[in-house]
Amino acid sequence: MNPIVLDGGLATHLETLGCDLSDDLWSARLLTDDPSVIRQAHLDYFTAGADVATTASYQASIPGFVRHGLTTQEARDLIRLSVTLAVQARDEAGHGLVAASVGPYGAYLANGAEYTGDYDLDEDGLTEWHRERFEILVGAGADLLACETIPSQTEARALARLLRETPTVKAWVTFSCRDGEHISDGTPFEESAAIFADLPQVVAVGVNCTAPRFIPDLIKRGASIVYPNSGETWDAANRRWLGLADPVEFGRAAAGWASLGAHYVGGCCRTTPAHIREIRAQLA
Repeated sequence: MNPIVLDGGLATHLETLGCDLSDDLWSARLLTDDPSVIRQAHLDYFTAGADVATTASYQASIPGFVRHGLTTQEARDLIRLSVTLAVQARDEAGHGLVAASVGPYGAYLANGAEYTGDYDLDEDGLTEWHRERFEILVGAGADLLACETIPSQTEARALARLLRETPTVKAWVTFSCRDGEHISDGTPFEESAAIFADLPQVVAVGVNCTAPRFIPDLIKRGASIVYPNSGETWDAANRRWLGLADPVEFGRAAAGWASLGAHYVGGCCRTTPAHIREIRAQLA
């Protein structure tokens, strides 16, 4: 069976379309400012060969929107809108699935904690923080949930709780990893993935927003869904990316991940429709 091709970096492509994503709402700000460009970005990925559109809800949270002056009801409506836009793009493309992004608590903090798991909430606190957005996305019309960029075992357990409460909802789960063996908080990947082993609704467990060089080892440790970043590094002091992202090389690497056993392949930060087009070409 050929792997399912995921989309690439939504925010990255939105920036190439001229969007300014410099505030802490990131791509979610466009749900209020310019929702049509989000729909266009999804459509561009479908046109490039993606089988799945991942919604612009990664950074969208009720407390995050309220912090920016919206009401709670407006925040709820925007989270639902993120799914509607992806569904519209899918319907226009005439194929594909919609995965509703459930981003980590660290994305709301906007302080880099999504890559460390250094949180101020315990498992109970994380469960309740995620609950309302999770429930909204469950009922918004997506085909499945994408619980992604999870940096800590504690947050994984919190999301597993919510999945157990909604056993008919399909999902994939992906961790951010520090190397080819550990998720970002230092827990072994295999130990973290095992949290979801008894949940039949979880269609795949793997990694995203992780350096491509670590992907082969993580597949060997059981990752069946992989969508790493481009391999570039972020220079925080000068607020710029260092290195080059070659779509052809990325596509070849993705074909290698598929040959190792990955069933879902795509890209994350700094990947674009060009990367997804190359993945589709290499797999063909």
